[in-house]
Amino acid sequence: MDCNFLAQTPLFAGCTPEEVEGMLGCLGAKLREYKKGEYIYSVGDIVHSMGFVLSGDVNIESNDLWGNTSLLYHVEAGQIFAETYACVPNEPMMVNAVADSRCEVLFLDIGRVIGTCPKACAHHSRLVRNLLAVTAQKNLNLSRRILHTSSKSIRGRLVSYLSFQAERQGSNTVTIPFNRQQLADYLSVDRSAMSNELSKMQKDGLIDVDKNTFVLKADVQS
Repeated sequence: MDCNFLAQTPLFAGCTPEEVEGMLGCLGAKLREYKKGEYIYSVGDIVHSMGFVLSGDVNIESNDLWGNTSLLYHVEAGQIFAETYACVPNEPMMVNAVADSRCEVLFLDIGRVIGTCPKACAHHSRLVRNLLAVTAQKNLNLSRRILHTSSKSIRGRLVSYLSFQAERQGSNTVTIPFNRQQLADYLSVDRSAMSNELSKMQKDGLIDVDKNTFVLKADVQS
């Protein structure tokens, strides 16, 4: 277990690698590996542990009865998922957690995370504060997705998302964590229609596109 890496993540911020190593036993930590496309949690699951991505990526997805997938959240190494469901007793999952690539997931027993540490670890309370901060940040991210999908037009949704990424990355050249299908799912639009709109924006001289890298060349209008 790379405790140096863990100590640099938001969940364990302020803890030394030695403190993290000592905490893992208290937290009932269990490590599992998953292949790309493998389900980690499924709709209807009752979970008692939150997932911490050590390597790879995990997608939080919602599927309707017609097989359409909506990408709700993309979880990268150093981030957590399913903590909300784990904190609410007997609340079934309404989404799927799916490995987007080969990944390693560290599961932490939520009861031990938010409960009183039997060893009275001084850094355990810091972990709880960190969890609250991480959860609040995720709520903000979900709010941003609502903002990005509020426009009625596909161009408006693309403009909102790409503008945010440009501001966040401090550059008009941005690289996003999604492929074309995942971006369409995230923005809740049809992939073909979105690809057509991207082509139109490129012809209009507003953007250049190379796979998941975008260059914003001018002020775009929705």
